Amino acid sequence: MTGQPRKRSFAARPADPESWIKSLEATPSLPSRDAGFTARLTIDITPELRGRIKITAFERGTTVTEMLRDLLAREFPPPSGDPS
Repeated sequence: MTGQPRKRSFAARPADPESWIKSLEATPSLPSRDAGFTARLTIDITPELRGRIKITAFERGTTVTEMLRDLLAREFPPPSGDPS
């Protein structure tokens, strides 16, 4: 047998916070399931609200992800000069 597998470590954060964000040209405003890049967003909500969101998504026949993407896209449309 060879030696122990090398332990993976977390990547170092870039010094420039702007480099954490992908450029707008690289991603569509509403990523589809086939999109190459999506950004993960974590929010803290109460268990009660989480349950209501899941039930609503089920009743609408959609996923929580799709429902919340649509909600956020309506609330935060692209700037008026943006070609997307």
